[in-house]
Amino acid sequence: PDPHVTSSRQEEGGENVNKTTMDTNTLLLRFDGRSRLLLRSLLSGATGARRGLWVFQRQRRSDPDRCLHTCLETLCQQEICLNSDAETLTTKPLVCLFPVAFQRSLVSFLHLTHPLHPRTSVLHLLDCLSQGEHAPNPWVSALVVQLRRDLGAPGGKEPLITPQCRERLRGLCERLRDSGGGDDKATGWALCLGGPIEPQLSSSSQGGLDVVPKRKSSCVDLDSEPEDDAGQQRKRMRISLSPVDTERSCSSMEYVVGTEGLKDEMETDRVVGASIPQIKEILESEMEWDQNSVDIFKVLNDCDPSQVEILCRMLSLSEMPEQTLPQLCSCLLELSPDLSHGTAATLIKSLLLGKVLSLSEPASRCLVTAVTSLCSRYPRPTCHALIGPVLEEGQTGSAQAELLNRLIEDCLDPHYRLLVFQMTIKGIWCEGLLSVIHALLDKKLELNEELFTLFTDQLSSQAPHFTKSMKYAKMMLTVLTKYNTHVTVAHKHTLSCCLSSNETFLKKSLQAALKRIKHS
Repeated sequence: PDPHVTSSRQEEGGENVNKTTMDTNTLLLRFDGRSRLLLRSLLSGATGARRGLWVFQRQRRSDPDRCLHTCLETLCQQEICLNSDAETLTTKPLVCLFPVAFQRSLVSFLHLTHPLHPRTSVLHLLDCLSQGEHAPNPWVSALVVQLRRDLGAPGGKEPLITPQCRERLRGLCERLRDSGGGDDKATGWALCLGGPIEPQLSSSSQGGLDVVPKRKSSCVDLDSEPEDDAGQQRKRMRISLSPVDTERSCSSMEYVVGTEGLKDEMETDRVVGASIPQIKEILESEMEWDQNSVDIFKVLNDCDPSQVEILCRMLSLSEMPEQTLPQLCSCLLELSPDLSHGTAATLIKSLLLGKVLSLSEPASRCLVTAVTSLCSRYPRPTCHALIGPVLEEGQTGSAQAELLNRLIEDCLDPHYRLLVFQMTIKGIWCEGLLSVIHALLDKKLELNEELFTLFTDQLSSQAPHFTKSMKYAKMMLTVLTKYNTHVTVAHKHTLSCCLSSNETFLKKSLQAALKRIKHS
């Protein structure tokens, strides 16, 4: 069979006959979850390469450093299987046990993405696909040779199509040339292929057709004929059956799958790059921003988080003056649709985190306006990109605590307050953080037993550091009065140990509150 003439029925029959092909579900168990998802997409038949590219692009958006080194090496591992010619065991690369359609999609996918993967891993896989006791599938062989050419690797100079294929293509062209229907005036294919084709092959040809088919001209120029009105409007058409042109056209047909996705991504990068000077001009302008300013920021909806991070770095958003923040945030809030979680989180981190961490006095009105407006629209990204890092850095001073308490009071819904509370348990406790925890507890959080146990354990471990802290004592009083229904016998013992080291004037009140807690 030949890649250009093999019918799908013959191909399916060949796959059914191949007894060495194991169940694909069993084969996929060799891979991790993300690789398994990608390989399943490549098993989607004719659209496998396109689907695989779509999945891979989205995986790289969440993990820009993702490559397929481990996945490719696993595909090259030797697997024990039955020999197709005898009842004996043999070993084959894992990739050779997958269906032929998968192998085609895999090589087509690698043609589109090979710059992102280790070259040695890709070449190792191509070597595995080229070996075997029988000749590999013609389509797979052609795709492997083409990919070797792209990589500049040995074996890339082999012909993409077989001599039988070339001969059949010549015969097909001759039949199409003779399809004029007997009219005096040639039309259609007969017009394009008007030159006679010599079927003889050169005896010195090595595995291919070395002699270019003889015609009246090496290429047919329709403009050389007497032109009528329609002919004057036609473009010049050139047709060549040389081996180079034939191979180039044949190879390009397979790789068209998925190129639209790469073109879209390249176009996005181009648009993002072109928008940087425009955004810079707006940020540096002292004039009032209008709707055109909002339209320029719409480019953010076309970016993934890694592109937004680069954009923020090139625009130096972390160094933007605070008086510009309200206008910028107003533009961001007018964008429709809303920004994705990743994009919003990257923007908030670049724009606000540095400013909040560096606060040594209460935040300015401009900074408060920017933080509260973005937190109200994008609460979860704000929790992960701003509030969480502030708590984890252990730099929750009085200025940071005042700002966070304002967000807790005015911007966060109960489930986001609970999320922040979980962050405080893992954070480094200080006087500022104690006031944030107290503000959260005042909101009567819905704590489950597991979370309340973690919190009481943390209270106990931190008690020696806050023996004279009034903030710690007030927080303990809130726990004993507002969360008394959560306290079990084990919790009561833990809280009693906390109070034993307390040296504030609230110690007796705390012990009395703990004693009043009854258990059913």
